[in-house]
Amino acid sequence: MNLPAKILPLPEARTNRATEVAHAILAGFDRHYRLFRDASRQAKRHFEAGDWAALRSLARERIEMYDRRVEEAVRGILDRFPEAEVDETLWPAIKLAYIPLLHEHRQPECAETFYNSVACQVLHRRYYRNEFIFWRPAVATEHLEGEEPAYRSYYPRKGAGLRSTLAQIVRDFRLETPFEDLQRDLRSLAHALRARFPRPTRARPSLQIQVLASLFFRNKAAYAIGKIVNGNVEVPFAVPILRTPEGKLVLDALLLDTDSLIVLFSFARAYFFVDMEVPAAYVSFLRQLMPKKPRAEMYMTVGLAKQGKTLFYRDLFYHLKHSSDNFTIAPGIKGMVMLVFTLPSFPYVFKVIRDRFAPQKEMDRQTVKDKYQLVKMHDRAGRMADTLEYSLVALPLERFEPAVLEELKNETASNIEFENDRIVIKHVYIERRMQPLNLYIEEAGADRDVERLRHALWEYGYAIKELAGAGIFPGDMLLKNFGVTRHSRVVFYDYDEIAYMIDCNFRRIPPPRSIEDEMSAEPYYSIGANDVFPEQFARFLVSDPTAREIFLERHADLMDPAFWAGKQAQLRAGLHEDVFPYPQEIRFRR
Repeated sequence: MNLPAKILPLPEARTNRATEVAHAILAGFDRHYRLFRDASRQAKRHFEAGDWAALRSLARERIEMYDRRVEEAVRGILDRFPEAEVDETLWPAIKLAYIPLLHEHRQPECAETFYNSVACQVLHRRYYRNEFIFWRPAVATEHLEGEEPAYRSYYPRKGAGLRSTLAQIVRDFRLETPFEDLQRDLRSLAHALRARFPRPTRARPSLQIQVLASLFFRNKAAYAIGKIVNGNVEVPFAVPILRTPEGKLVLDALLLDTDSLIVLFSFARAYFFVDMEVPAAYVSFLRQLMPKKPRAEMYMTVGLAKQGKTLFYRDLFYHLKHSSDNFTIAPGIKGMVMLVFTLPSFPYVFKVIRDRFAPQKEMDRQTVKDKYQLVKMHDRAGRMADTLEYSLVALPLERFEPAVLEELKNETASNIEFENDRIVIKHVYIERRMQPLNLYIEEAGADRDVERLRHALWEYGYAIKELAGAGIFPGDMLLKNFGVTRHSRVVFYDYDEIAYMIDCNFRRIPPPRSIEDEMSAEPYYSIGANDVFPEQFARFLVSDPTAREIFLERHADLMDPAFWAGKQAQLRAGLHEDVFPYPQEIRFRR
């Protein structure tokens, strides 16, 4: 058999060494995924115990888990096989030896990504090709299953009826904490289902309820996720399970449409804990419920952020190959810290830290990175956009508008380099593109759409309040730093001045001591580094008088230092507010 020259058989010793490296990399991944699943099981225990502080701590630890395992694997490989660093031509053989190890693996796509992470720590960027790394996947994950099926199917027509079936679904999750009144909650659930399928809806012979085998844990809730199949009709659903202050469990609501699930799985929320033997099976099921949501985002929402980044990167270059529009400056007011550009046909923005900041921005590059990491580690409460952080992103030069290239050269010279027909961005953040809130409000005002204007301004206030309840002070709360999602939710996305609520000093403006104080153009009172004066918010948050009046209808309390002091007192007492990713009006009565 004649093989291409670049994959000709190596001498036996070299081949054996490549196989040993491949086994070492996979052992590193298997350790990572074992710990990842352990974290999901711990989340279940913390939920049942109501130990919310431990659950928040576990969420932060899990975010750091992947990079630590990669560092361990790289260190171990270079200690045992130093030639892997000095002889980069060994890596095609390592990859070839790695692929057969994945044939019966339950997480092959994630194991490929782990291999890439290790290889890219060792290889120079010129080797970031499919010959050396998994630029394209080598193992298919369609119809991949584990020892137990990813979801269970229930048949109400064959059993004792709907309520009995629902009770069995709950029992199969094997929650050890007792319910406050499960029969009451099952009646509420059955009633909500019948309201969605009113008579004369007929139960078809195919009627079944499919439910993912593991609960999804996040914040103070667990979620049962599934779909109802009745003939040709498929309806996705989620049932949140909460813990009462007395330590009992309750079924809280029924989310019964795709849009509700998209909000539940939003990019502005924290990642779920889910115990998955075969993550590809879970993602495949979830995409049946939310077909418009990219696979990359699905992997991220279930805690596999690195796999999500891998898929996103592939999606980006696939899109570049199948489109012809150019990168252009993103709409909105230019930021003083970030240069932001976008590809109009691709729903994301690319944010690069400027080399120099405006004088009023007293910070450096590392401070900005630390702020973005703070957001990554914190509960985003549905009000802060998730950010994908990449290094050494090579994009085709021909796809950039001249104005963007010029600004990149002038404002971010230390963060870019040019290689032939590509621009390499050394460090970039990528976020979902949203319409800037200031432009959204201007548009609503121009259209004289008062209801749309009211909704946006009230959402703006709710976003600030919910972030405060989660322990975050946005800092720069101008309209331009918030965006509007396709589901009309207001989300914060500018993090360079973000701070922890407990680190802020919310003060009242002291009364003037004299006429000179009243007439002074400068503040007549001392201002500390962390001082915040909420009474000033009304002047600069919403400048238009009509819009300001609408905003104050619901959110005048934001101008009162007592509001902020109250939030701080709750946080210092260890009380984090409940965050409901669904409307209050659909919650079951108890």
